[in-house]
Amino acid sequence: MTGRRALFIDGANLDRTARNLGFEIDYKRLLLEFEKSGSIVRSYFYLAIRESAAGDVQRLTDWLEVNRFTVRTKLIRRHEDEGRRSRRSIGIDLAIDALEIAPQLDELFLFSGDGDFRALVEAVQRLGVRVTVVSSLQTTPAMASEELRRQADAFLELATLRNSIQR
Repeated sequence: MTGRRALFIDGANLDRTARNLGFEIDYKRLLLEFEKSGSIVRSYFYLAIRESAAGDVQRLTDWLEVNRFTVRTKLIRRHEDEGRRSRRSIGIDLAIDALEIAPQLDELFLFSGDGDFRALVEAVQRLGVRVTVVSSLQTTPAMASEELRRQADAFLELATLRNSIQR
């Protein structure tokens, strides 16, 4: 399909899925692969980061920002008083960005298998946007939730992209 498209990448979910399939993502190649079949209006990358690992991912996020990705990160902090980690989800940020840009799109690619995004997919579809979920059923367990796959207009198996997007 051609037209105005956007990529929404749940960074941790995509990384975990690719690693379970035995490869790492080359984000430059990923962007080039999706540009082959249509104009990419915007590419978003979301990542929740442990405070102790913030420096480790800085190089990746810097590169992504220089190479046409809008990067959204959140720190996961340990609460000193309770000694436990708080959970920081990027899901709300991703949903807000998707709903804001959806009226300008023909197609949205969601790189996540998280079933929590089912309602977002449905909302974007009501705006007339085709949604393709990119994840995997070839991992154990499957990284793509059944409810998310059923809601999407199309499902793209990440394993089929391996040769085009691996580092």
